Amino acid sequence: MIDLNDFRLDLQLRGLAGKTIYNAVWAARSYLKWCESISKDPLSSDSLLGYLRFLRSDKRLRSNSIQTIFNSLSLWFSYLEDKGEIASNPIPQIRKRYLKSYKDPLNHRKLISIEDAARMVRATIDTRDRAILLLFLKTGIRRNELISLDVDDVDLENMSILLKSTPKRSNRIVYFDEETARALKRWLSVRSSRPKRRGERALFLNRFGTRIHADSVLRAVTQAAERVGLHDPKSDRPEDRFSPHCCRHWFTTHLIRSGMPRDYIKWLRGDSIHEAIDIYNHIDPEDVKRSYMAHIPMLGV
Repeated sequence: MIDLNDFRLDLQLRGLAGKTIYNAVWAARSYLKWCESISKDPLSSDSLLGYLRFLRSDKRLRSNSIQTIFNSLSLWFSYLEDKGEIASNPIPQIRKRYLKSYKDPLNHRKLISIEDAARMVRATIDTRDRAILLLFLKTGIRRNELISLDVDDVDLENMSILLKSTPKRSNRIVYFDEETARALKRWLSVRSSRPKRRGERALFLNRFGTRIHADSVLRAVTQAAERVGLHDPKSDRPEDRFSPHCCRHWFTTHLIRSGMPRDYIKWLRGDSIHEAIDIYNHIDPEDVKRSYMAHIPMLGV
């Protein structure tokens, strides 16, 4: 079995979020174990295609789970490429050819109205869960980005957050409005009085006083949506279910509808730069902040 300790150290030196590092090392280790079990060369593209078939047919994983695994594997192969152990990272070509069309269409994702979002937040009494819900809706950040937040990452005075570095995100700054600021202040007040592990800096805590887990975040959002009839846990149809990523969809869609410049929305979403000309499109964060405050939907909460 290949030792992954150097890979883990490399990710840490790059300043990637803890959850990203965990997922990358776990994905590489699982793939290596599978290759070893059937005597396959892990550096072969054929082995990767065999692993893809295994995840689909034998493990019966959903498309988004397979996407996540191959995104994490890409970090390992990129590391091997940089070390000169392989000529190039094979994952991007595999994703382009075999995974892109396998992904669920975005237009099937549930989109709720501003009024429904307001009902969902008002019906959420728990101080922590309300702050989580508003952060998702008002910033469009991803679940892992929220989980990795520390108290020091939040600037209440400037109403901004500095996210941890991840492979998916270009810009790390996001803003929030007065409604979110009030919810965060209430949660920070509650957090300060809760028992917690010594030195714990996580913004959102679980009942054990440590950093909240992905399942807890998912449960907080789906229960909030189910409470007001916006989530059906028994349905397999994406349009009947509301997840944390639906908040990102809500954030993007309603900013577009409000007339916010698309470049600013892409900047806030942290979308990767795909065209060379985008590199020269310098955006002033203060301009983005002013536009954000003018366009982000108010929920009246």
